[in-house]
Amino acid sequence: MNKRIIYSAAAALAGIILLTIGFNGCKNKDDSAADITISPEAGTTYKSGDAVSFSVKYPASVKPDSVVYMLEAQRLGSVKDSSALTIKTDTLVLGARVITAKIYQAGKADEVTTNIVLLAAKAPEELTFKVEKVFPHDTATYTEGLLYQDGALYESGGGYLDPPPGQTKETQSRLKKVNLQTGKAERMIMIDPKVFAEGISIVGNKLIQLTYLEKKGFVYDKDTFKLLDTFDNNIGIEGWGMCFDGKKLYMDDKTNRIFFLDKDTYRQTGFIDVYDDKGAVNEVNELEMIDGKLYANVYQTDNILVIDPKTGAVLQKIDMKALYPEAQRNKNADVFNGIAYDKATGRIFVTGKKWDKLFQVKFVKK
Repeated sequence: MNKRIIYSAAAALAGIILLTIGFNGCKNKDDSAADITISPEAGTTYKSGDAVSFSVKYPASVKPDSVVYMLEAQRLGSVKDSSALTIKTDTLVLGARVITAKIYQAGKADEVTTNIVLLAAKAPEELTFKVEKVFPHDTATYTEGLLYQDGALYESGGGYLDPPPGQTKETQSRLKKVNLQTGKAERMIMIDPKVFAEGISIVGNKLIQLTYLEKKGFVYDKDTFKLLDTFDNNIGIEGWGMCFDGKKLYMDDKTNRIFFLDKDTYRQTGFIDVYDDKGAVNEVNELEMIDGKLYANVYQTDNILVIDPKTGAVLQKIDMKALYPEAQRNKNADVFNGIAYDKATGRIFVTGKKWDKLFQVKFVKK
């Protein structure tokens, strides 16, 4: 996807914070209520595990019966006055979290809102890799989705043969079942030339494929590639990577957000935001689930992130820069992308867009 316009999730987060600051006051128009403030200041950052104390200040004319604090829809607790309410953050998902204080007095309630930004508790552990084997890879396939099942690779290749305005004409999108040893397609279908194919996942006997800008998903018979169904996919900004943990699907959309999808309806059931100890990590791309952790390429980098699927914390960062240096790659090779896991043997495979090689690797400590 050579012409992708990169969206900054950090910019979106800044917008949320500014919006919250704009409303960081009481909903009630009473003069005394308008003087109610809440701390900490909107946008204050904390590390996961930090204790965070919330409190309100109000004029003497305000005499609350109670002050109730909410974390989005979750009740955190209450106090009787301006004293602080302290919470633990070690079990909270990371990212911008909205806090509302409801001040009850004389049969009415005033609200004041702030937000905090939760970062990962510590810097990700730095890992590297060892190459165990090298296999051939099709240089015509612009790898967007890669997985391994039942002795074969399944690969989704992107590209517009008939692009929409603003996009580049490229190779036609495709879906393939690939022989690992030869790199040759055992089965392949070409996708509508107006569609850019993206990430894939297998659920039972169904193979699900995302699309880049088309807001559609395709459902195929895994064995025949017969199209069984299509679905509207209005989740997120675009369709990028996808994987399955045996219970739910995960997809990303070029930001730092990873969405949870129902495996049968493909509707959103939740999300996490990916953060390390410094801030949001954007452009999370191809996904794979390995031993209960999300492994993700980061678009236009040579890094793989290992992500906690419960909180969004980046646990490990794998530097793959030395895997296939640009100077050694085939002429039409593009960026590093594609992670596949053989659950039966523990083998891990990685490749890149239009690379001539696919690598079996083992991740190790530096």
